[in-house]
Amino acid sequence: MIGSGALLPIVLIFVILILASSIKVMREYERAVVFRLGRFLRAKGPGLFLLFPVIDRMVRVSLRLVTLDVPSQDIITRDNVTVKVNAVLYFRVLDPQKAVIEVEDYLYATSQLAQTTLRSVLGESELDDLLAEREKINSQLQDILDTQTDPWGIKVTNVEIKHVDLPTEMQRAIAKQAEAERERRAKVIHAEGEFQASGRLAEAAAVIGREPAALQLRYLQTLTEVAMENNSTLIFPIPLDLLTPFLQGGGRGSGGGGKDSGAGGRAGPESGGEAGA
Repeated sequence: MIGSGALLPIVLIFVILILASSIKVMREYERAVVFRLGRFLRAKGPGLFLLFPVIDRMVRVSLRLVTLDVPSQDIITRDNVTVKVNAVLYFRVLDPQKAVIEVEDYLYATSQLAQTTLRSVLGESELDDLLAEREKINSQLQDILDTQTDPWGIKVTNVEIKHVDLPTEMQRAIAKQAEAERERRAKVIHAEGEFQASGRLAEAAAVIGREPAALQLRYLQTLTEVAMENNSTLIFPIPLDLLTPFLQGGGRGSGGGGKDSGAGGRAGPESGGEAGA
């Protein structure tokens, strides 16, 4: 038979093992959801606490922000364009009790819900909205996911669409559209420049018309600019004053000749009369 002296160490070892298995330590970002005989007791932590062996069980839950990569999804937009879109989801557990009791695996459930919501929301959007209004779509995805995961004790903090993979044909079409838009803007800007330049030229013509000497100065300035260039063009400047008498004389000759001839016709009889007298 085992004596009391030999039995005491065995009892001490057994007690120490029970105490060692009963002591639990939770980190600052962890909580322990404790079940006693299968019924929820409470969420414990952080720090040191004790569990009764055999009758108590716990589930460890992390409260840190979880980054979930949503796999690439084949999506048909509302304007019948097939694209591949992947996203990233940020969420955290706010209520450990609900995260353990209300859903079997909250990580897997959140991932599947994010994929389904991504396909449904983007399927109702057009391609231009998907490319240009990312912030609006991200906010819509976050609101839907946050509402649906709230009964699980999960808070969705952010949803971001990472990449939109377009077909090659659609990329070419978008490139042509962008090129045409750039050409349209260039033509509009060129037309605006021509319109403004025409206004300035009209003002300059009015100034030169009031001051004829300004045209002569502009003529000399043009000759100076041409002479500064390295070219083989020969220019013989002719003063405009030399051409003015010829231009005025030509105009007067055509109109004044008739007047002189008319005067000569009238002078004939007078001279004849005087001669006869």
